[in-house]
Amino acid sequence: MKRKIAGDKTYYDLLESPVGRLYLTFIATMLTDVSFEKPKEIPLKKTRYSGLVKKELTEYFEKGRREFTFKTDFVEGTVFEKLVWNALKEIPYGETRTYKWMAEKIGSPRAFRAVGNALGKNPLPLIFPCHRIIESDGSLGGYTGGTEVKRRLLEIEFYPRSSQS
Repeated sequence: MKRKIAGDKTYYDLLESPVGRLYLTFIATMLTDVSFEKPKEIPLKKTRYSGLVKKELTEYFEKGRREFTFKTDFVEGTVFEKLVWNALKEIPYGETRTYKWMAEKIGSPRAFRAVGNALGKNPLPLIFPCHRIIESDGSLGGYTGGTEVKRRLLEIEFYPRSSQS
């Protein structure tokens, strides 16, 4: 169910990243979406909140930042989808898990296809790291930004430029 939010509190900002331009959508002080496509009918606005998100995401790409301190919110999504998205936080930086693992983790061992569908709708990739989910045979599987973006994100995590404690 979609929550109604006042339109004047919704805005987006841009981040040029090693995987392309990212559109960061905010509602008030919370990041609600990271997309590779420009949001429609939402104003571009830079604020201290978007500054913090951009700083930390840049640190992720450049220095291997492993945790984010900014606030996030899932504005849309089913109970099942949110369960899947939240479980992504349990996959350590620089590691991968399978769709099957994720299905078992959330208590639905036969729901690996549903897990894949939920991951495809993840509004906060990178922060809730769906790129860390791969096929059981070791192949990458799908990714909203494309498999090359997924491959690049995994490379960034497996071979960070420098480590951060």
